[in-house]
Amino acid sequence: MSENVTLGDKLRYKIDTFLGKGSKALFVALTVAFMISFFLIGGLRLLTWMMDYAFNGSESHSFFQGLWFTWLQLTDPGNMAQDNTTFGGYKIIAMIAGMTGVVIFSALIAFLTTALDQAIDNLKKGHSRVLESGHTLLIGWGPRVTEILAELVEANESENDPVVVILAEEEKEDMDEFLRNNWTDRRNLRVVTRSGPTASLASLDKVAAKKAEAAIVLATAGEAASDEEKLTSDALVIKTVLAITAAVGEETEINIVAEVFDPRNRDVVKDISPERISVIDAQEILAKIMVQTSRTSGLSVVYAELLSFAGCEMYFHGDKWNGITFGDLQFRFPDGVPIGIRKADGAIEMRTEPEYVMQDDDEILIIADDDSTIDFRPQAVATPKEMEMPVKRIQPEKERMLLLGWSPKAPILISEYSEYVLEGSEVHVVLPDAPGFVTEALEELNGELENAGCELIAKDPLSSEDLASIDPFSFNTVIILPQKPAEELSPERVDSETIIVLLHLRKLLKEAMAEGREITTKIITEVLDSRNQELISRAGVNDFIISNRMVSMVFAQISNEPDIQLVYDDLFQEDGSEIYVKPAWLYFDQLPVTCSFADLMHHVRKRDTEICIGWKCGAEKEDGEKNYGVTLIPLKDTMITLTAEDGLVVVAEDDM
Repeated sequence: MSENVTLGDKLRYKIDTFLGKGSKALFVALTVAFMISFFLIGGLRLLTWMMDYAFNGSESHSFFQGLWFTWLQLTDPGNMAQDNTTFGGYKIIAMIAGMTGVVIFSALIAFLTTALDQAIDNLKKGHSRVLESGHTLLIGWGPRVTEILAELVEANESENDPVVVILAEEEKEDMDEFLRNNWTDRRNLRVVTRSGPTASLASLDKVAAKKAEAAIVLATAGEAASDEEKLTSDALVIKTVLAITAAVGEETEINIVAEVFDPRNRDVVKDISPERISVIDAQEILAKIMVQTSRTSGLSVVYAELLSFAGCEMYFHGDKWNGITFGDLQFRFPDGVPIGIRKADGAIEMRTEPEYVMQDDDEILIIADDDSTIDFRPQAVATPKEMEMPVKRIQPEKERMLLLGWSPKAPILISEYSEYVLEGSEVHVVLPDAPGFVTEALEELNGELENAGCELIAKDPLSSEDLASIDPFSFNTVIILPQKPAEELSPERVDSETIIVLLHLRKLLKEAMAEGREITTKIITEVLDSRNQELISRAGVNDFIISNRMVSMVFAQISNEPDIQLVYDDLFQEDGSEIYVKPAWLYFDQLPVTCSFADLMHHVRKRDTEICIGWKCGAEKEDGEKNYGVTLIPLKDTMITLTAEDGLVVVAEDDM
């Protein structure tokens, strides 16, 4: 049975199909309807004008004036007053024009107003295309964003109009408001925010990914998140990295830095494009830094300066070496200190032998204030004097570490600690109600570790009485981690509890010192929010690691120079070369001694080819305004007086 389709049905269908094309079609339809109405009403006015002229011989206005009156009456019904004194037919046409204008022109104005509001709303939501090149992409959102931006401000301070483009699934207005309230020191760095799916090719095209120099992909889960949330974060990071490589193509050079939790997923991400992708395990880096800091007081200050663009940094630098040895190279830079080389095949060698002859295609790894300050001189800038090196070693002993709290990095921290200590050392973990995953982790560690045994103590570090019963200052090291590992707490809450534990420790320390006890315990804590740095430093802690800032530094450094990750891999592990703050008495028989920094560099090289990069003044170790006594890469002719309380910052094989 066939249906009868009328001409009206077909017309309605055509109109419906046309209007279904969107707002552009509606605008065209309203405009066309308005113009048709104008010409039809104008035609009626022409007929009326002709009839008025033919029968009455009247010509109150010309034809073109009549068309103008029609236009005015369509756009504003108030203009119907133009026909108050004209022939009656004109009044009827004026009424038609006014009514038509109310319907069609008002609809057109309403449409334009709505379209303009939508356009402004779209701009606020970050849906427009970014027209930038040579920028850094920051993909994702979280507490590390402002820390990374702060590092990029320092890194690009000498650049002309540097730009960071942020792509995240948060609303653009929310991101902009957060940055306005929490990040004020922007200097010359421009930040452009865009909202959209991070793994979408359309979104990446919108933020000009193909023209970006670097991309930093943040995890969507925090350290305290569940395993399921971390796996979900890894999945999104994998999709995002795949999308970036697809968006930029094979030929485009771009440094991609991604944060991934699961080791298997890190391999997957790295394999996508090994030459362009660096994969970061933030928790492993932080745990290794905390362990090394627990071995030598003041090291956290050294790392904070080396990893930040605000202080001195590590750079690769090539030059015409003219067959110079690495030992002589040390004294050809006024303020920089070479600590290794990168050979033509990309291999990095730390603490290169002084007798090594530099090849033309070698690059040095140098610690300098900025890449613009690296100045290789054809002649030595200083001639060091000879001093006698005593034969002294720090004898290793069994150690005891107290871990107040727990976090996902704790197993890594304990494993790394075991690599440094003698067999028979101890690790005591203090938690009031340890969750099952903590006891399981400790049992597993006890079965794997060779040099340290783990024990769980059911006490509450937030209780002064419980803490006193443990006698924390009988341990070599006290490390403070989050107190409630089973709960996902805000960084502010975690830091608040950390401060409470520190205040308890400070009180116990004063009591122990009043009793005449000699306290050598190192206290290391983790700070999540850098805004709490001042409070933490006033609570009597030897060293503190600001997690988000430290990881943000690593992200920014690797996005700027991917091969720096190879240097970190060497520095942040027990095997290979590491940075230590060693006591000055290891290097001199008699103290105090006064010498130039060039003398110190030459002298320290005699001890297992160690490299001196600075010194620590023991008298200033609690003075934050003086960088807690740490001075790195001073000028070679800087005169330094060392006492028994002071230390030397060196790149060495071990801490003995």
